[in-house]
Amino acid sequence: MALLTWLAVGAPALAQDAGEGPPLSVAPTAAPSIVPPKLVTFVDATYPAEAEKARLESTVRLKLTLDAQGAVTEAEVLEPQGHGFDEAAREAALRFRFEPAWRDGVAVPSRIAYSYEFRLPAEAPVPAQAEPPVVATAPVTPVEAPVAPAQQPSADVAVDAIDVTVAGESAAERRRRSAEAVKVIETETLQRQAVDMGQVLSRTEGVGVRRAGGLGSRARFSLAGLADDQVRFFIDGVPLELAGFGPDFANVPVNLVQRLELYQGVVPVRFGADALGGAVQIVTPENVEGSRASASYEIGSFETHRVTASAQHVSGATGLMLRASGFFDSSPNDYAVDVKVGDAAGRVLETRLPRFHDAFRAGGGGLEVGFVNKPWARRLLLRAYASTSSQEIQHDTTMKTAYGEVDSANSSGGATLRFEQTYTSGIVVDAVGGYVFRRARLTDLGTCAYDWFGKCVADLPQPGELEDRAIDRHVSQHTGFARLNLGWSLAPQQMLRLTVAPTFVSRDGEDQALTALSKVDPLTARRGLYSQVVGLEHELDALDERLENIVFAKSYTQLARADRLLPDNTFAPANRDTFTFGVGDSLRYRLSSQLTAKAAYEWATRLPRPDEIFGDGILIDTNLDLKPESSHNLNLELALDTRETTNGAFRGSVMGFARFTDQLIIPLGREGYFTYQNVFAARSLGAMGAVGWTSPDQFLSLDGNVTWQDIRNASSEGAFGTFDGQRIPNRPALLANGSARFQWSGLASSRDELSLTWNTRYIHSFYRGWEKLGTQGSKQNIEAQLLHSLALTYVTRPARATLSWTVDVQNLTDATAMDFMGVQRPGRSVSAKVVAEL
Repeated sequence: MALLTWLAVGAPALAQDAGEGPPLSVAPTAAPSIVPPKLVTFVDATYPAEAEKARLESTVRLKLTLDAQGAVTEAEVLEPQGHGFDEAAREAALRFRFEPAWRDGVAVPSRIAYSYEFRLPAEAPVPAQAEPPVVATAPVTPVEAPVAPAQQPSADVAVDAIDVTVAGESAAERRRRSAEAVKVIETETLQRQAVDMGQVLSRTEGVGVRRAGGLGSRARFSLAGLADDQVRFFIDGVPLELAGFGPDFANVPVNLVQRLELYQGVVPVRFGADALGGAVQIVTPENVEGSRASASYEIGSFETHRVTASAQHVSGATGLMLRASGFFDSSPNDYAVDVKVGDAAGRVLETRLPRFHDAFRAGGGGLEVGFVNKPWARRLLLRAYASTSSQEIQHDTTMKTAYGEVDSANSSGGATLRFEQTYTSGIVVDAVGGYVFRRARLTDLGTCAYDWFGKCVADLPQPGELEDRAIDRHVSQHTGFARLNLGWSLAPQQMLRLTVAPTFVSRDGEDQALTALSKVDPLTARRGLYSQVVGLEHELDALDERLENIVFAKSYTQLARADRLLPDNTFAPANRDTFTFGVGDSLRYRLSSQLTAKAAYEWATRLPRPDEIFGDGILIDTNLDLKPESSHNLNLELALDTRETTNGAFRGSVMGFARFTDQLIIPLGREGYFTYQNVFAARSLGAMGAVGWTSPDQFLSLDGNVTWQDIRNASSEGAFGTFDGQRIPNRPALLANGSARFQWSGLASSRDELSLTWNTRYIHSFYRGWEKLGTQGSKQNIEAQLLHSLALTYVTRPARATLSWTVDVQNLTDATAMDFMGVQRPGRSVSAKVVAEL
């Protein structure tokens, strides 16, 4: 269907550009239909006492920023008048309510200039009327300001020849309304809550986040049936592991993120990605105007401390931009878990004890400098960054054996250079390149065996708790990468994009414990990996932008160069070259201004990651024989968004998905370690739905979503052939989320708000092993879980600042929370968080 549409509408234009066939007459693009915002709720400003006493009057000009619901989100004084007029006008304007601006029948954000007049009673004017010009369209509807009683000082509003600029769709809205199979999460409200990135993502339909402990623990991510590295993470287009926040997505601070984009099964070529099951794009603040700063501090149960800070300054005259950000996290993670221990009589009893060797600490920062909004570059930015983390390891993969002296650490540093520019010829360039150095460490030199009380219960015959030997492993990785995106506007409704994304990785390492014993060290072997993804896509908008189609093709190249340690303690080459390709198509059709249908398909390939082939130097072993995995991914979606109605704003969506995967790569555990292996073909079928409603006065917002997924082994051969047709272990079939948010405004001041947010998550019971393995009474399963959280937030906006305080209770009922392989998560925890924005 989508390809036929392209042939009918897109091919003639391409033929003309190529010089084939007679010239085509292209009708001029109609100017967009723009309806400016209209004031519906006017608020009287308090006349400044100082000005009233001095018999002063004034007119304060403001620039108001309105969101797509008509609420004033920002009021900037354009010409300061002093004597308290500026503050009074700004405070009142922030409480105005407008009918939103409309562009082509869609409510959009906008900006307007507004004049607020302060007049004493004797000179109270007749309300002014005006017809201000609108960019490319009609005048603003006249607004009548109420006249205050004659005996009181009054502040009247006049709408005198103001300019209205319709901002158009936000970046988040453009993504939602595109043909791409994407969900968008905006973090403005979430930044004030005491949540981490894993908790934010897990509240979205189709998403599962599994944790191996508390703060800083290894997190496993799944999206619409596929999991772990099958879904790639990016920060501003750069792979997460190369962006300076550490290797785990859950540890990226929410307060340094503007929004999240979740691409389900079909990944745009601009990422230069070989993702199998989708991608998550973490977008940092995009506003590169003016000076601003923010900071947050969170303190919580289990001695948890989290700090973030960021600041930027942009010179309007020169375009010079300076931006810095940093974070610090710390927790001993000493929450209580249920474990089995032996008593003095030798009986095994289940006891609740605190974790004693699970501390996590991480910190990092980045500095960005360059130029923005110059004639020769929209952006030219150099960013340098560094981060470090340390994590104690408490137990093995199944939480059966406690460790007391096993430690790991990661550190990284690097730099990126980004260039963006749009040329008058219709060429768009977005290029980024950089270098990253990462160092991982694992030490296991203890001489004691520990129990869950944290006591040394026996002396080991040799140092080392993980294996029967000591480990002092250090692994270094050097990565050079580039992402080049070129766009060419073929016609007003067509765009051609080319992406080239090469990455080169080299590894070296040493296990000093082996070296001390004069043994051959596998980490000294040669390790090099070159990967390249090239993508080409064509975007077509037709039928007055009701239809959008994106068709694309990708090629994948990977050259692995490594040495394998043979049984005779010599090294032999184990090189491998991979060349393959994939195709896909995304189609969106607007059935109405409120109802949208989407369909998307990709034949996707994922090349093994360096950690999967070479290990990570900590808990992942080497597998030099790992092959790429491939999948046929299909999505069908229907979405409804009514915007504002007299009964509130309604939203909802439903999506079905199918994933048919071959040579699936999964981690298989062996005591404290994982090894990635190609194990079987898999078939994932599922459906997800979400609904939401916001009351007309925005006092109450209700949201809920549910995901059903059936993930089964589809291979009758190999190590798991006997489990053909069975559900894959450790993956729940049913997930659900619900939330309710109450918000009150104008409590202690005219510019404050109090909100109460409740979230709940349901996880259906699932087996830890294959569902038909063993008798019913012997099967190990994780019981169904229902978890709740509650957050109370107060926000106030003195002068030009925004301050917020939050008390957040996670796992409100102190339910037993179990995760992948039966690892127990924290019980009830309480956190307090303060955020300041200037």
